[in-house]
Amino acid sequence: MELSRLSMNQITADNYSLREVAEACESEGIKWIGPWRHKVAETGLKESVKIIQQAGLKVSGLCRGGMFPAASKAERMANIDDNRRAIDEAAELGTDVLVLVCGSSPNRDIDAARGMVEEGIETLIPYAEQANVKLAIEPLHPMFAADRSVIVTLGQANDMVERLVSSQVGVVIDVYHVWWDPRLYDEIKRAAGHIYGFHVNDWSVPIENTLTSRGMMGDGVIELTRIRHAVESAGYNGPVEVEILNSDLWKMPYKEILKRTKQTFLEHV
Repeated sequence: MELSRLSMNQITADNYSLREVAEACESEGIKWIGPWRHKVAETGLKESVKIIQQAGLKVSGLCRGGMFPAASKAERMANIDDNRRAIDEAAELGTDVLVLVCGSSPNRDIDAARGMVEEGIETLIPYAEQANVKLAIEPLHPMFAADRSVIVTLGQANDMVERLVSSQVGVVIDVYHVWWDPRLYDEIKRAAGHIYGFHVNDWSVPIENTLTSRGMMGDGVIELTRIRHAVESAGYNGPVEVEILNSDLWKMPYKEILKRTKQTFLEHV
């Protein structure tokens, strides 16, 4: 895998600042970064833009928007407003991709929550179009349905994209969330033309914590190269984000994290 396509998703070194990660990317020859909103907020939006530009980096995507479902209309509208702010932040940072983690059900009605997700994205389309920012739905593994996303398969995300009929809406494919799906390769083909991001990591065995036990590439069971080839065959040739939430990894010095990320990306993706 070419180093030129590696993007360092900032959550992979979550204990460190945007400046530290950006400067380490520059020293390692990494050309892309994927910031998270909480890190941008810590640093300040204008200062974040300055840091990224000074390091000579491009932004592959901003994480995250979404979290649409809520118990009341007022709460849902507040979530829409927050997504508008996220769109503005993405545009200011110089990326045309906002990653959507869609949100969980506020009650036991999961179908209604999925309807809230679709309605929320539809409401945002005109604003995203004006800002030239794409809304990229990231389906999460089903184990996150209760607390993070009611969109749990690439097929569900593709269905939503097709119903919304807008070039502003597409998908992000994260191998951690989709590798298990028996329909994965059919759904990757179906996503052709609306894949707006590709995230890599690995599924280590056993998973000790659903959120913070992702493995470094090559440490688990995911067929990374096969999935990458399928995504490329579907027309996606953009940056590939390494997104690893791992509490043990976060304890390492950030320069070591970036060196290991670079090595395993080149060897296993």
